[in-house]
Amino acid sequence: MRDWSPDRVAQAAGARLAAPASHAGGPARVVIDSRAVGAGDLFVGLIGENVDGGRFAAQALESGAWGVLVGPSHAEAAPAANSGVLLAADDPLAALGRLATAWRRALRAQVIGVTGSTGKTSTKDLLAGMLAPQRRVVATAQNLNTEIGLPLTVLGAPPGTEVLVLEMAMRGAGQIAELAAIAEPDVGVIVNIGPVHLELLGSVDAIAATKAELIAALEPGGTAVIPAGEPLLEPHRRADVHTVTFGPGGDVAELPPGLTLPFTSAHMRANALAALAAARAVGVEPAGEVNVALSNMRGQRIELPGDIVVVNDCYNANPMSMRAALDDLAASANGRRVAVLGDMLELGPGETAFHEEVGETATTTGVELLVTVGPLARHIGATFEGGPQHHADDARAAAALVPDLLEPGDTVLVKGSRGVGLEVVARALEAKGD
Repeated sequence: MRDWSPDRVAQAAGARLAAPASHAGGPARVVIDSRAVGAGDLFVGLIGENVDGGRFAAQALESGAWGVLVGPSHAEAAPAANSGVLLAADDPLAALGRLATAWRRALRAQVIGVTGSTGKTSTKDLLAGMLAPQRRVVATAQNLNTEIGLPLTVLGAPPGTEVLVLEMAMRGAGQIAELAAIAEPDVGVIVNIGPVHLELLGSVDAIAATKAELIAALEPGGTAVIPAGEPLLEPHRRADVHTVTFGPGGDVAELPPGLTLPFTSAHMRANALAALAAARAVGVEPAGEVNVALSNMRGQRIELPGDIVVVNDCYNANPMSMRAALDDLAASANGRRVAVLGDMLELGPGETAFHEEVGETATTTGVELLVTVGPLARHIGATFEGGPQHHADDARAAAALVPDLLEPGDTVLVKGSRGVGLEVVARALEAKGD
Protein backbone atom coordinates (compact mmCIF):
# COMPACT_ATOMS: atom_id res chain seq x y z
CA MET A 1 0.00 0.00 0.00
CA ARG A 2 2.98 2.31 -0.24
CA ASP A 3 1.46 4.10 -3.22
CA TRP A 4 -1.92 4.61 -1.53
CA SER A 5 -2.72 8.08 -0.26
CA PRO A 6 -3.92 8.53 3.33
CA ASP A 7 -7.37 9.33 1.94
CA ARG A 8 -7.42 6.05 0.04
CA VAL A 9 -6.32 4.09 3.12
CA ALA A 10 -9.04 5.76 5.17
CA GLN A 11 -11.67 5.04 2.54
CA ALA A 12 -10.60 1.40 2.20
CA ALA A 13 -10.76 0.90 5.97
CA GLY A 14 -14.06 2.71 6.32
CA ALA A 15 -12.31 5.06 8.72
CA ARG A 16 -12.28 8.82 9.18
CA LEU A 17 -9.14 10.82 8.50
CA ALA A 18 -9.05 12.58 11.85
CA ALA A 19 -6.59 15.29 10.82
CA PRO A 20 -4.92 16.52 7.62
CA ALA A 21 -2.16 14.12 6.59
CA SER A 22 1.41 15.18 5.96
CA HIS A 23 2.23 12.00 4.02
CA ALA A 24 1.72 11.64 0.28
CA GLY A 25 2.16 7.87 0.20
CA GLY A 26 0.87 4.91 2.16
CA PRO A 27 2.18 2.61 4.89
CA ALA A 28 4.91 0.02 4.44
CA ARG A 29 3.12 -2.59 6.53
CA VAL A 30 0.34 -3.03 9.11
CA VAL A 31 1.06 -4.07 12.71
CA ILE A 32 -1.08 -4.52 15.83
CA ASP A 33 1.71 -4.65 18.43
CA SER A 34 2.90 -1.17 19.35
CA ARG A 35 6.22 -2.65 20.49
CA ALA A 36 6.89 -3.85 16.93
CA VAL A 37 6.16 -0.53 15.25
CA GLY A 38 8.87 0.83 12.96
CA ALA A 39 9.19 3.71 10.57
CA GLY A 40 6.48 3.69 7.93
CA ASP A 41 4.12 1.26 9.70
CA LEU A 42 0.40 1.62 10.21
CA PHE A 43 -0.45 0.69 13.78
CA VAL A 44 -3.96 -0.66 14.35
CA GLY A 45 -5.01 -0.38 17.99
CA LEU A 46 -7.37 -3.30 18.56
CA ILE A 47 -9.73 -3.47 21.51
CA GLY A 48 -8.92 -6.61 23.53
CA GLU A 49 -10.50 -8.21 26.57
CA ASN A 50 -8.06 -6.53 28.94
CA VAL A 51 -6.31 -3.81 26.95
CA ASP A 52 -7.43 -1.28 24.38
CA GLY A 53 -4.57 -1.05 21.90
CA GLY A 54 -5.60 2.48 21.03
CA ARG A 55 -3.98 3.60 24.26
CA PHE A 56 -0.62 3.11 22.56
CA ALA A 57 -1.28 5.39 19.61
CA ALA A 58 1.07 8.11 20.86
CA GLN A 59 3.80 5.54 21.52
CA ALA A 60 3.43 4.17 17.98
CA LEU A 61 3.70 7.62 16.46
CA GLU A 62 6.78 8.38 18.56
CA SER A 63 8.31 5.18 17.13
CA GLY A 64 7.99 6.58 13.62
CA ALA A 65 4.68 5.04 12.56
CA TRP A 66 3.23 6.19 9.24
CA GLY A 67 -0.03 6.48 11.14
CA VAL A 68 -2.46 4.88 13.56
CA LEU A 69 -5.92 3.37 13.11
CA VAL A 70 -7.69 3.57 16.47
CA GLY A 71 -10.99 4.33 18.14
CA PRO A 72 -12.27 7.94 17.89
CA SER A 73 -11.35 8.90 21.45
CA HIS A 74 -7.76 7.71 21.00
CA ALA A 75 -7.45 9.49 17.66
CA GLU A 76 -8.54 12.74 19.28
CA ALA A 77 -6.03 12.31 22.10
CA ALA A 78 -3.10 11.45 19.79
CA PRO A 79 -0.43 14.01 18.85
CA ALA A 80 -0.91 16.43 15.98
CA ALA A 81 -1.16 15.03 12.47
CA ASN A 82 2.35 16.11 11.51
CA SER A 83 3.51 13.20 13.67
CA GLY A 84 1.63 10.74 11.46
CA VAL A 85 -1.72 9.93 9.91
CA LEU A 86 -4.62 9.66 12.35
CA LEU A 87 -7.42 7.31 11.31
CA ALA A 88 -10.48 6.89 13.50
CA ALA A 89 -12.88 3.93 13.37
CA ASP A 90 -15.56 2.88 15.82
CA ASP A 91 -14.44 -0.75 15.41
CA PRO A 92 -10.72 -0.96 14.52
CA LEU A 93 -10.93 -4.73 14.00
CA ALA A 94 -13.68 -4.39 11.40
CA ALA A 95 -11.67 -1.59 9.78
CA LEU A 96 -8.65 -3.92 9.63
CA GLY A 97 -10.77 -6.49 7.82
CA ARG A 98 -12.09 -3.94 5.33
CA LEU A 99 -8.58 -2.71 4.63
CA ALA A 100 -7.47 -6.30 3.98
CA THR A 101 -10.32 -6.86 1.55
CA ALA A 102 -9.40 -3.71 -0.35
CA TRP A 103 -5.76 -4.83 -0.59
CA ARG A 104 -6.82 -8.34 -1.66
CA ARG A 105 -8.78 -6.78 -4.53
CA ALA A 106 -5.91 -4.47 -5.47
CA LEU A 107 -3.52 -7.42 -5.66
CA ARG A 108 -5.79 -9.24 -8.13
CA ALA A 109 -4.40 -12.44 -6.74
CA GLN A 110 -6.26 -15.75 -6.73
CA VAL A 111 -7.32 -16.62 -3.20
CA ILE A 112 -7.60 -20.13 -1.75
CA GLY A 113 -9.29 -20.57 1.63
CA VAL A 114 -8.46 -23.72 3.59
CA THR A 115 -10.39 -25.07 6.55
CA GLY A 116 -11.13 -28.46 8.12
CA SER A 117 -11.43 -30.23 11.44
CA THR A 118 -7.84 -31.41 11.28
CA GLY A 119 -4.92 -31.12 8.86
CA LYS A 120 -5.79 -27.68 7.51
CA THR A 121 -2.40 -26.24 8.47
CA SER A 122 -0.48 -29.10 6.87
CA THR A 123 -2.66 -28.84 3.76
CA LYS A 124 -1.96 -25.11 3.59
CA ASP A 125 1.77 -25.78 3.89
CA LEU A 126 1.62 -28.48 1.21
CA LEU A 127 -0.35 -26.27 -1.13
CA ALA A 128 2.10 -23.39 -0.73
CA GLY A 129 4.93 -25.80 -1.51
CA MET A 130 3.19 -27.05 -4.65
CA LEU A 131 2.46 -23.56 -5.93
CA ALA A 132 5.75 -21.84 -5.11
CA PRO A 133 7.80 -23.07 -8.10
CA GLN A 134 5.26 -21.61 -10.54
CA ARG A 135 3.51 -18.74 -8.74
CA ARG A 136 4.38 -15.92 -6.35
CA VAL A 137 2.64 -17.22 -3.24
CA VAL A 138 1.86 -15.84 0.21
CA ALA A 139 0.44 -18.31 2.75
CA THR A 140 -0.74 -18.03 6.32
CA ALA A 141 2.21 -18.10 8.71
CA GLN A 142 1.93 -20.37 11.74
CA ASN A 143 -1.52 -19.82 13.31
CA LEU A 144 -2.49 -16.44 11.84
CA ASN A 145 -5.83 -17.92 10.84
CA THR A 146 -8.35 -15.84 12.81
CA GLU A 147 -10.23 -12.58 12.28
CA ILE A 148 -6.99 -10.83 13.28
CA GLY A 149 -4.38 -13.07 11.69
CA LEU A 150 -6.06 -13.50 8.32
CA PRO A 151 -6.26 -9.76 7.54
CA LEU A 152 -2.65 -9.32 8.65
CA THR A 153 -1.61 -12.13 6.27
CA VAL A 154 -3.42 -10.47 3.37
CA LEU A 155 -2.00 -7.05 4.19
CA GLY A 156 1.49 -8.53 4.41
CA ALA A 157 1.34 -9.79 0.82
CA PRO A 158 3.62 -7.70 -1.41
CA PRO A 159 2.59 -6.29 -4.79
CA GLY A 160 2.93 -8.96 -7.45
CA THR A 161 1.54 -11.74 -5.25
CA GLU A 162 -0.31 -14.15 -7.53
CA VAL A 163 -1.88 -16.59 -5.06
CA LEU A 164 -2.93 -16.15 -1.43
CA VAL A 165 -3.33 -19.38 0.56
CA LEU A 166 -5.32 -18.50 3.65
CA GLU A 167 -6.00 -20.89 6.50
CA MET A 168 -9.33 -20.29 8.22
CA ALA A 169 -9.90 -21.32 11.82
CA MET A 170 -13.30 -21.96 13.32
CA ARG A 171 -14.36 -21.58 16.95
CA GLY A 172 -18.09 -21.15 16.40
CA ALA A 173 -20.88 -20.64 13.89
CA GLY A 174 -20.34 -17.70 11.59
CA GLN A 175 -16.59 -17.40 11.95
CA ILE A 176 -15.69 -19.03 8.63
CA ALA A 177 -18.26 -16.78 6.95
CA GLU A 178 -16.62 -13.77 8.59
CA LEU A 179 -13.16 -14.77 7.39
CA ALA A 180 -14.40 -15.59 3.90
CA ALA A 181 -16.10 -12.19 3.67
CA ILE A 182 -12.68 -10.61 4.21
CA ALA A 183 -10.75 -12.97 1.93
CA GLU A 184 -13.27 -13.35 -0.90
CA PRO A 185 -11.86 -16.77 -1.89
CA ASP A 186 -11.92 -18.11 -5.43
CA VAL A 187 -11.30 -21.66 -4.17
CA GLY A 188 -12.53 -23.15 -0.90
CA VAL A 189 -10.88 -26.28 0.52
CA ILE A 190 -12.53 -28.31 3.29
CA VAL A 191 -9.99 -30.94 4.32
CA ASN A 192 -12.34 -33.03 6.46
CA ILE A 193 -15.18 -32.99 8.99
CA GLY A 194 -14.76 -34.47 12.45
CA PRO A 195 -15.65 -34.16 16.14
CA VAL A 196 -13.80 -30.94 16.94
CA HIS A 197 -15.31 -28.06 18.96
CA LEU A 198 -18.29 -30.23 19.89
CA GLU A 199 -18.46 -28.36 23.18
CA LEU A 200 -19.26 -25.20 21.22
CA LEU A 201 -21.34 -26.54 18.32
CA GLY A 202 -23.04 -29.59 19.78
CA SER A 203 -22.96 -32.00 16.82
CA VAL A 204 -20.85 -33.07 13.87
CA ASP A 205 -23.67 -31.91 11.57
CA ALA A 206 -23.32 -28.42 13.04
CA ILE A 207 -19.55 -28.58 12.52
CA ALA A 208 -20.09 -29.51 8.86
CA ALA A 209 -22.50 -26.61 8.40
CA THR A 210 -19.99 -24.20 9.90
CA LYS A 211 -17.14 -25.44 7.71
CA ALA A 212 -19.47 -25.26 4.71
CA GLU A 213 -19.76 -21.50 5.24
CA LEU A 214 -16.65 -21.48 3.04
CA ILE A 215 -18.63 -23.05 0.18
CA ALA A 216 -21.46 -20.58 0.70
CA ALA A 217 -19.03 -17.67 0.43
CA LEU A 218 -17.74 -18.62 -3.03
CA GLU A 219 -18.84 -16.54 -5.98
CA PRO A 220 -20.71 -18.41 -8.73
CA GLY A 221 -18.11 -20.18 -10.84
CA GLY A 222 -15.76 -20.67 -7.88
CA THR A 223 -14.32 -24.04 -6.91
CA ALA A 224 -15.08 -26.09 -3.80
CA VAL A 225 -12.59 -28.84 -2.91
CA ILE A 226 -14.12 -31.42 -0.56
CA PRO A 227 -13.45 -35.02 0.56
CA ALA A 228 -14.93 -37.71 -1.66
CA GLY A 229 -17.87 -39.53 -0.09
CA GLU A 230 -18.40 -37.08 2.77
CA PRO A 231 -22.19 -37.20 3.35
CA LEU A 232 -22.13 -34.33 5.84
CA LEU A 233 -21.18 -31.92 3.06
CA GLU A 234 -23.71 -33.14 0.50
CA PRO A 235 -26.45 -30.71 1.65
CA HIS A 236 -24.02 -27.82 1.22
CA ARG A 237 -23.03 -28.40 -2.41
CA ARG A 238 -23.94 -25.66 -4.87
CA ALA A 239 -24.96 -26.09 -8.48
CA ASP A 240 -23.29 -22.80 -9.45
CA VAL A 241 -19.94 -23.78 -7.93
CA HIS A 242 -17.53 -26.29 -9.47
CA THR A 243 -16.99 -29.09 -6.92
CA VAL A 244 -13.83 -31.21 -6.98
CA THR A 245 -13.58 -34.22 -4.68
CA PHE A 246 -10.36 -35.76 -3.43
CA GLY A 247 -9.43 -39.08 -1.86
CA PRO A 248 -10.41 -42.67 -2.73
CA GLY A 249 -13.10 -42.63 -5.39
CA GLY A 250 -12.79 -38.87 -5.89
CA ASP A 251 -11.85 -36.66 -8.81
CA VAL A 252 -8.31 -36.43 -7.43
CA ALA A 253 -7.64 -39.92 -6.12
CA GLU A 254 -3.88 -40.27 -6.39
CA LEU A 255 -0.75 -38.19 -6.69
CA PRO A 256 0.87 -38.00 -10.13
CA PRO A 257 4.01 -40.13 -10.62
CA GLY A 258 6.29 -37.12 -10.98
CA LEU A 259 5.29 -35.54 -7.68
CA THR A 260 7.61 -36.27 -4.74
CA LEU A 261 6.67 -35.53 -1.13
CA PRO A 262 9.03 -35.49 1.89
CA PHE A 263 6.89 -37.92 3.92
CA THR A 264 4.94 -41.15 3.56
CA SER A 265 2.23 -40.96 6.26
CA ALA A 266 -1.29 -41.75 5.06
CA HIS A 267 -2.92 -38.64 6.51
CA MET A 268 -0.32 -36.32 5.01
CA ARG A 269 -0.77 -37.93 1.62
CA ALA A 270 -4.54 -37.39 1.96
CA ASN A 271 -3.85 -33.74 2.73
CA ALA A 272 -1.60 -33.64 -0.32
CA LEU A 273 -4.51 -34.77 -2.51
CA ALA A 274 -6.58 -31.84 -1.22
CA ALA A 275 -3.67 -29.50 -1.92
CA LEU A 276 -3.22 -30.95 -5.41
CA ALA A 277 -6.88 -30.39 -6.22
CA ALA A 278 -6.63 -26.77 -5.06
CA ALA A 279 -3.44 -26.16 -7.04
CA ARG A 280 -5.10 -27.44 -10.20
CA ALA A 281 -8.08 -25.18 -9.49
CA VAL A 282 -5.82 -22.13 -9.90
CA GLY A 283 -4.15 -23.53 -13.02
CA VAL A 284 -1.02 -25.09 -11.53
CA GLU A 285 0.05 -28.68 -12.18
CA PRO A 286 2.67 -29.47 -9.51
CA ALA A 287 5.65 -31.58 -10.50
CA GLY A 288 8.93 -32.73 -9.07
CA GLU A 289 9.96 -32.55 -5.44
CA VAL A 290 7.66 -30.49 -3.22
CA ASN A 291 9.53 -28.47 -0.61
CA VAL A 292 7.27 -28.25 2.42
CA ALA A 293 8.01 -26.15 5.48
CA LEU A 294 5.55 -27.51 8.04
CA SER A 295 4.29 -24.97 10.54
CA ASN A 296 5.70 -25.17 14.05
CA MET A 297 4.66 -28.10 16.29
CA ARG A 298 2.71 -29.82 13.55
CA GLY A 299 4.53 -33.07 13.00
CA GLN A 300 8.14 -31.94 12.81
CA ARG A 301 10.53 -34.85 13.25
CA ILE A 302 13.48 -34.04 15.51
CA GLU A 303 16.43 -36.41 15.47
CA LEU A 304 18.30 -36.83 18.76
CA PRO A 305 21.42 -38.78 19.71
CA GLY A 306 20.92 -42.51 20.09
CA ASP A 307 18.70 -42.69 17.00
CA ILE A 308 15.80 -41.24 19.01
CA VAL A 309 13.20 -39.39 16.93
CA VAL A 310 10.72 -36.96 18.48
CA VAL A 311 7.56 -36.19 16.49
CA ASN A 312 6.55 -32.75 17.73
CA ASP A 313 2.83 -32.66 16.93
CA CYS A 314 1.64 -30.85 20.04
CA TYR A 315 0.01 -27.76 18.55
CA ASN A 316 -3.43 -29.31 18.88
CA ALA A 317 -5.31 -32.60 19.07
CA ASN A 318 -8.72 -34.11 18.45
CA PRO A 319 -9.94 -37.69 17.90
CA MET A 320 -9.25 -37.59 14.15
CA SER A 321 -5.75 -36.16 14.40
CA MET A 322 -4.86 -38.49 17.29
CA ARG A 323 -5.75 -41.53 15.19
CA ALA A 324 -3.81 -40.19 12.23
CA ALA A 325 -0.74 -39.44 14.34
CA LEU A 326 -0.80 -42.89 15.95
CA ASP A 327 -1.15 -44.53 12.53
CA ASP A 328 1.85 -42.53 11.35
CA LEU A 329 3.83 -43.56 14.44
CA ALA A 330 3.09 -47.20 13.66
CA ALA A 331 4.22 -46.81 10.05
CA SER A 332 7.33 -44.71 10.62
CA ALA A 333 8.95 -45.99 13.82
CA ASN A 334 11.97 -48.20 13.37
CA GLY A 335 12.33 -48.96 17.07
CA ARG A 336 10.08 -48.78 20.10
CA ARG A 337 6.89 -46.74 19.69
CA VAL A 338 6.39 -44.23 22.49
CA ALA A 339 3.36 -41.96 22.75
CA VAL A 340 3.06 -38.94 25.05
CA LEU A 341 -0.62 -38.02 24.76
CA GLY A 342 -2.37 -35.13 26.47
CA ASP A 343 -5.97 -34.07 26.97
CA MET A 344 -8.18 -33.40 23.94
CA LEU A 345 -10.28 -30.36 24.81
CA GLU A 346 -13.68 -28.98 23.73
CA LEU A 347 -15.21 -32.37 22.97
CA GLY A 348 -18.38 -31.89 25.00
CA PRO A 349 -20.32 -34.65 26.81
CA GLY A 350 -18.61 -37.45 24.87
CA GLU A 351 -15.09 -36.48 25.94
CA THR A 352 -14.55 -39.58 28.09
CA ALA A 353 -15.50 -41.97 25.28
CA PHE A 354 -13.33 -40.11 22.78
CA HIS A 355 -10.31 -40.46 25.07
CA GLU A 356 -11.02 -44.15 25.68
CA GLU A 357 -11.11 -44.70 21.91
CA VAL A 358 -7.65 -43.14 21.62
CA GLY A 359 -6.38 -45.65 24.20
CA GLU A 360 -7.76 -48.47 22.10
CA THR A 361 -6.16 -47.00 18.97
CA ALA A 362 -2.83 -46.71 20.77
CA THR A 363 -3.08 -50.43 21.55
CA THR A 364 -3.96 -51.53 18.02
CA THR A 365 -1.26 -49.33 16.44
CA GLY A 366 1.43 -50.96 18.54
CA VAL A 367 2.36 -48.27 21.06
CA GLU A 368 4.79 -49.91 23.47
CA LEU A 369 5.14 -47.15 26.06
CA LEU A 370 2.39 -44.66 26.88
CA VAL A 371 2.57 -41.47 28.90
CA THR A 372 -0.72 -39.67 29.47
CA VAL A 373 -0.84 -36.04 30.51
CA GLY A 374 -3.78 -34.28 32.15
CA PRO A 375 -7.05 -35.37 33.80
CA LEU A 376 -8.89 -36.32 30.61
CA ALA A 377 -5.93 -38.27 29.26
CA ARG A 378 -6.29 -40.70 32.16
CA HIS A 379 -9.13 -42.20 30.14
CA ILE A 380 -6.65 -42.96 27.35
CA GLY A 381 -4.64 -45.01 29.80
CA ALA A 382 -7.76 -46.78 31.07
CA THR A 383 -8.22 -48.64 27.76
CA PHE A 384 -4.58 -48.99 26.75
CA GLU A 385 -3.24 -52.56 26.77
CA GLY A 386 -0.08 -52.22 24.75
CA GLY A 387 2.59 -52.12 27.46
CA PRO A 388 3.89 -49.99 30.32
CA GLN A 389 2.24 -46.65 30.96
CA HIS A 390 2.79 -43.61 33.14
CA HIS A 391 0.67 -40.59 33.98
CA ALA A 392 1.64 -36.97 34.58
CA ASP A 393 -0.77 -34.41 35.96
CA ASP A 394 0.47 -31.67 33.66
CA ALA A 395 3.01 -30.89 30.95
CA ARG A 396 5.68 -29.72 33.38
CA ALA A 397 5.53 -33.02 35.25
CA ALA A 398 5.67 -34.89 31.94
CA ALA A 399 8.73 -32.91 30.88
CA ALA A 400 10.50 -34.09 34.02
CA LEU A 401 9.38 -37.70 33.55
CA VAL A 402 9.67 -38.57 29.87
CA PRO A 403 13.39 -37.99 29.13
CA ASP A 404 14.41 -40.69 31.61
CA LEU A 405 12.00 -43.24 30.11
CA LEU A 406 13.50 -43.28 26.64
CA GLU A 407 15.84 -45.81 25.11
CA PRO A 408 18.03 -45.66 21.99
CA GLY A 409 16.03 -46.15 18.82
CA ASP A 410 12.73 -44.87 20.24
CA THR A 411 10.30 -42.83 18.16
CA VAL A 412 8.31 -40.53 20.45
CA LEU A 413 5.02 -38.95 19.47
CA VAL A 414 4.16 -35.87 21.55
CA LYS A 415 0.57 -34.76 20.99
CA GLY A 416 -2.24 -33.02 22.89
CA SER A 417 -4.55 -30.05 22.73
CA ARG A 418 -2.94 -26.63 22.74
CA GLY A 419 -4.17 -25.88 26.24
CA VAL A 420 -2.08 -28.73 27.65
CA GLY A 421 1.19 -27.11 26.53
CA LEU A 422 3.09 -30.29 25.63
CA GLU A 423 5.74 -28.30 23.76
CA VAL A 424 7.64 -28.21 27.07
CA VAL A 425 8.02 -32.00 26.77
CA ALA A 426 9.45 -31.69 23.28
CA ARG A 427 11.83 -28.97 24.46
CA ALA A 428 12.94 -31.12 27.42
CA LEU A 429 13.75 -33.98 25.06
CA GLU A 430 15.70 -31.69 22.75
CA ALA A 431 17.59 -30.26 25.70
CA LYS A 432 18.60 -33.72 26.87
CA GLY A 433 19.72 -34.56 23.34
CA ASP A 434 21.88 -31.45 23.27
